[in-house]
Amino acid sequence: MSERYDYIIVGAGSAGCVLANRLTEDPDCRVLLLEAGPRDWNPFIHMPAGLAQLVRFKSVNWGYETEPEPNLNNRRLYWPRGKVLGGSSSINAMCYVRGHRTDYDDWRDLGNPGWGFTDVLPYFRRSEDQQRGASEFHGVGGPLGVSDLSHVNDLSPVFIQAAEQAEYFRNVDFNGPVQRGFGLYQVTQRDGRRCSTARGYLRPVRSRPNLTVRTGALTHRVRIDGGRADGVVYSKLGRTRSARAEREVLLCGGAINSPQLLMLSGIGPAAMLERAGVGVELDRSEVGRNLQDHLDVMTLTRCSQPVTYDHLNELMVGLRYFLYREGIGTSNIAEAGGFLASGRGDRPRPDIQMHFVPALLDDHGRNRLPGDGYTLHACNLRPESRGHLALKSDDPRAAIVIHANYLSEPEDVEMMLECVRVSREILAQPAFRPFRAHEIHPGGDVDTRSGLLEFVRNKAESIYHPVGTCRMGADDGAVVDAELRVKGVEGLRVVDASIMPTLIGGNTNAPTIMIAEKASDLIRGRAAPIPAAEEALDPEVALV
Repeated sequence: MSERYDYIIVGAGSAGCVLANRLTEDPDCRVLLLEAGPRDWNPFIHMPAGLAQLVRFKSVNWGYETEPEPNLNNRRLYWPRGKVLGGSSSINAMCYVRGHRTDYDDWRDLGNPGWGFTDVLPYFRRSEDQQRGASEFHGVGGPLGVSDLSHVNDLSPVFIQAAEQAEYFRNVDFNGPVQRGFGLYQVTQRDGRRCSTARGYLRPVRSRPNLTVRTGALTHRVRIDGGRADGVVYSKLGRTRSARAEREVLLCGGAINSPQLLMLSGIGPAAMLERAGVGVELDRSEVGRNLQDHLDVMTLTRCSQPVTYDHLNELMVGLRYFLYREGIGTSNIAEAGGFLASGRGDRPRPDIQMHFVPALLDDHGRNRLPGDGYTLHACNLRPESRGHLALKSDDPRAAIVIHANYLSEPEDVEMMLECVRVSREILAQPAFRPFRAHEIHPGGDVDTRSGLLEFVRNKAESIYHPVGTCRMGADDGAVVDAELRVKGVEGLRVVDASIMPTLIGGNTNAPTIMIAEKASDLIRGRAAPIPAAEEALDPEVALV
């Protein structure tokens, strides 16, 4: 006999925890939240600087890899995704970035009413507990702590000064009226601790009697009966179970797991499903397609002074953090960064984002380099290349096949070369003179186009922003409509980064939380907040 709930949420990540909180505000609404990973017990999750250690813990990370990427010398790229309460918000670098306002206006103009910037800004504000206080762009009292960094490495202000010397300007709020510029990131922290959605949204409501949370619960498929999703089949502790949803099933697995679960449930490209041994419920060719990600290239420089995070006394860092909640342990490591417009073509809005790290990072930190140094990440914010996912097995435990298809469009190649050029320009400024020894990657002797392109093909990596695989839109090919309902199936929605029709210009965690906040109103049939007034916002913002 099936368990019965009003809503079943699959995935307790950045979106799922938000929905669990908002839907159970109604005491008559029974919610089951299923998470394949464990509870967020690991102390490195909650100590911000512990993110450098989380790469070692496979228990909290799906640890995906792409197929060999033909334009990156057939390398398999590492894609970490959170497999724990809080999902990727429990393992990310905590940078609080919303993207550019025109990103959302683009969504609206693609046939998604209610998703323009003035429509979604109230949901960003509703989610936020901004340390700096409320404004037309920021909110206070929300579940998500957003704070200034309490510890900053000496090199992070040097990087900002170098950017100014390169004639880029300083920006104290990337989520204010203007995104362009360089400065310190604000982070999803509260009182020096990571504020994942598990901590901000889920923990305060875990005791609600109408909320059931099951960890270590892998969902196998959505049950479809007569064109309607009426529940799920999942396993826990080796036992297969079923649960019934009286109202809706809500998929919050992210850009990889949500389309995979749709396919396992018989919703996807028919020929692919049949080859994988899955019965076809609904032939939807776009499920798993439209895959987009930010490709990142890193310029590494040897530091002439021991001021980096490369060789810390980790025991002392941990003791100071856990005893006093202060010091290096509160750092997100990627403390400073910026947004700039390359000027390529008609691109008035930023198309490159940077993250500065006062440490040597190679292969996601898995390859420890000797000595001291600093790393400048630069990514192409608006890639034209599109990839896809492929189901090769009906086993829900088997990872889906990821074809990211990086650099398949010529303009993306040019943008990665521009990322290297701008990175070198900033790192060459006088502010770094007291700290600069020599360039490690690409290397001072690499200065030709062919040499730099080979460097990109050998070293470029994901910066962990996959989206788009359950695209929202009004056209027949879109997977979900503007209310995030799966087209052709009743009682089923997707609520996560996979619904983004285009990749936003920045980190994707804050936008995913916003999507879930908005979805909670759509699901409950509540009126949307009054849109932000255009006249209250800087009229020049769309240009910068």
